[in-house]
Amino acid sequence: MGKKSVVSTNKSKEKRQARKLEQRRIADGMTYVTKANKLEDIASLCKELLVYKNNNLQVEMYIQRMSELDKNVLQWAIGLTERNMKTLYETCAWGWNRERKVEEMTDDAAWYLIAKDNDKFLAFSHFRFDMDFGDPVLYCYEVQVEADGRRRGLGQRVLRVLERLARNTRMTCVRLTALTHNPSAAAFFRACGYSTDDTSPPKEEASHYEILSKSTCLDSNDGGEPTES
Repeated sequence: MGKKSVVSTNKSKEKRQARKLEQRRIADGMTYVTKANKLEDIASLCKELLVYKNNNLQVEMYIQRMSELDKNVLQWAIGLTERNMKTLYETCAWGWNRERKVEEMTDDAAWYLIAKDNDKFLAFSHFRFDMDFGDPVLYCYEVQVEADGRRRGLGQRVLRVLERLARNTRMTCVRLTALTHNPSAAAFFRACGYSTDDTSPPKEEASHYEILSKSTCLDSNDGGEPTES
């Protein structure tokens, strides 16, 4: 066999090996996502973070699948999202579509993190464990906070809970979509350690949104280790 043929054969082997590794990586990721979505006691993965106190704010959080969520709580979450986001969505090319948003928020795959101070609901996050561009991720669809809960560290605590869940379920990151014409939200996420994700559309496409993410391996101040599979 000539030298050129040997090199060609080696490259073919390397490509096959690379494909196998990628297939294994994706298969492992799908396994982690499936396990995460089957969790019965998900709160145990972040229990110490579910109580938040800041001056006169005493918040307790709980996590439920959409199918388990009280209808009144779901309606509050939908209403808060509309109050906070409708005007921003209306300035985007796709506009505000309440029916489409409700359909998204009531999908069977949705999980909800709810934060309340006594009987007053203050914040929530709609998130999902999913495969996204070949990665197992915790995708944060919404982080919405009532006016009474803002600038009190509550939004940051909600993200910390999501980050702990992502790491302890072996997701590669928390990933989310941020509107580019909502600078305060973008600044908040970046202050919490989020940066432009590789899956974000190029700036020259002039999109109304960007994809941000925070890798689970970068969350060194959160404590704890990933759970064993």
